[in-house]
Amino acid sequence: MKATILLFLMITNANLYDFRIDSLEGKEIDFSQYKGKTLLIVNTASRCGYTPQYEELQKMHELYGNKITILGFPANNFGGQEPGSNLQIAEFCKANYGVTFQMFEKISVKGADQHPLYAWLKEKTGEEPSWNFCKYLIKPDGSVQFFKSSVKPMDKQILDNI
Repeated sequence: MKATILLFLMITNANLYDFRIDSLEGKEIDFSQYKGKTLLIVNTASRCGYTPQYEELQKMHELYGNKITILGFPANNFGGQEPGSNLQIAEFCKANYGVTFQMFEKISVKGADQHPLYAWLKEKTGEEPSWNFCKYLIKPDGSVQFFKSSVKPMDKQILDNI
C-alpha cells in the first residue's frame, strides 16, 4: 500500500502538504495544516546517544514555536534504538523531556519499507537519514535542507534559517 501511495505522490507531483500521517496517539494529522510554515522534521529514537536532542527540540518549540513547527518521527532503523510501541515512546518523551511538539507514529525512514514521507524528503534533497536525529528544514517556499544528526536543533545553521 505504501508503495502505491509513493507512486501516486510521484505521478501527481504531490507535495508535502498531501500527506496524512497518524500521531503517536493514533490521530490522523493532515499536513495541509502546515502550509506556509517553516518545518523541522526529525527522525527520533529513545535509546540513542543523540536522544538528549529532545531537550533542544523542546526548547526550540517553546522559544521559536511561532516561527518553526517541529515534527518528530520515531524510527527503529538504526541499532534497534527505538524498540518501543507508540504509547511507550509517547510516555518516554513526556516523562524525560516534557515533549509537547507534534510526534508521529513510529515509521521506517530508510530501506525497503521506507515511509513515503521520507522517500519524498530523499527525492527533494538527495539525502536520507544516516542515523537517528537527522533533520530536514522545510521552508514555506518549498525548499528543503538536510542536516546530519551531529547538527543540534539550536545550532546556528538551523536558527539562521527560521
